Amino acid sequence: MRTEALTRKQQQTLDFIQRYIARHATAPKLREIAEGIGIRSRGVAHRYVQALSDAGYIASNDGNIRLLADNPHRIDATLPLLGKIAAGKPIEAIPGEDQLDLRDFFGSNNYAVRVQGDSMIEAGIYDGDTVIIEFRETAENGDIVIALIDECEATLKYFQRSHKGRYIKLIPANKDMEPMVYEAERVRIQGVVIGQIRRY
Repeated sequence: MRTEALTRKQQQTLDFIQRYIARHATAPKLREIAEGIGIRSRGVAHRYVQALSDAGYIASNDGNIRLLADNPHRIDATLPLLGKIAAGKPIEAIPGEDQLDLRDFFGSNNYAVRVQGDSMIEAGIYDGDTVIIEFRETAENGDIVIALIDECEATLKYFQRSHKGRYIKLIPANKDMEPMVYEAERVRIQGVVIGQIRRY
């Protein structure tokens, strides 16, 4: 059971592990985790992994890492598909027709991120929503991306590259907020939004 909030570095470690497993179908080693989160020490990486294990996000045994079933970042569930329903005239929903496997729907190279803040509200993405991210290291202008700035701060914004590629503009979908402009080498794309989940 998860009992505590994660630090920024612990969250970064969890995000890296999730992306690595989605991409390679196997868990990363400590050396790969350290490189992936921009540190040199495998000992420090081990401390982050142990903290994630203690908090109930992963299981770690003799260096073997496994995402736990109740990890909120993991897309690993099915829902009953009860039938079809018309958006016009009502029709009967048929119980017990099938199951909807969310892994099939979203794919295996994806991960989920809980949104905090209101910078994307005009794109219909609100505080508390969960967005589904396809792991990519490149993006097209107009994509909504997870961008890692200076290897330490991740943000969800519209992506726009300057015509010569020297700068990247990260654009909020909120008229009260200003775009952020960075030299291209300061920004690393960690994925593109392909879906969204909201509990009503």
